[in-house]
Amino acid sequence: MDRAGRARALATANGKILESFSRRTVRRMRAVLPLRIALPHIETILALNVDKEVQKDALVIRCSADALAAGSPPGPDRLLQLFEETKAIERAFLGRIGSFPVGIVIRYDEVGPVRMRRIAQLSSMAYRILDAWDDASGLRAALRASYTQPEFERELRDILQLYALETNAVSHAVRLPALLAPLRRRLADGVTDMMNESALGLARDLSGLAYRRAGVEPA
Repeated sequence: MDRAGRARALATANGKILESFSRRTVRRMRAVLPLRIALPHIETILALNVDKEVQKDALVIRCSADALAAGSPPGPDRLLQLFEETKAIERAFLGRIGSFPVGIVIRYDEVGPVRMRRIAQLSSMAYRILDAWDDASGLRAALRASYTQPEFERELRDILQLYALETNAVSHAVRLPALLAPLRRRLADGVTDMMNESALGLARDLSGLAYRRAGVEPA
């Protein structure tokens, strides 16, 4: 597999992680009354949001592969350019939810700093894994060559929690139906709590899968 193929494989694996992260979060939301009440209004949007985030992360991973081919990690200017490129993906997402009974107005002054941290951390992680993959036989071997298990668990948890923090900033801008509008802040903070809990569990489970045992990937 060439480097471009490895970048695609890493982006696919990352997409599966984000989908699993979303499923876990939704399951937790169903167990909490205010979140369960709001879930029918936002569950489809959450699914579309995952698709958006998978596309954004794939952009970052491809950039890391290109930078590796050029011989050095992406610099600050390239990371800022990536941030601007993510906005195009976001505009398409906002267009898709235009007919829903909820809406989102993204305030980049609030979202931007968190997203830049996430882009930088994911870019660094992807660069490191793809670099190790040049001499490793497969993604799992590249992970093990790049990180110890505690390091990988911490890196994955941090990236997922940055995703949760970014989602919180976006959630405060969600326009809900009038009946649910008074609950907006509580719902946004509740979703973030659920995402943080899911991030801890998923990072632990996936690091165990990658480093300790064979088995079925956690759902």
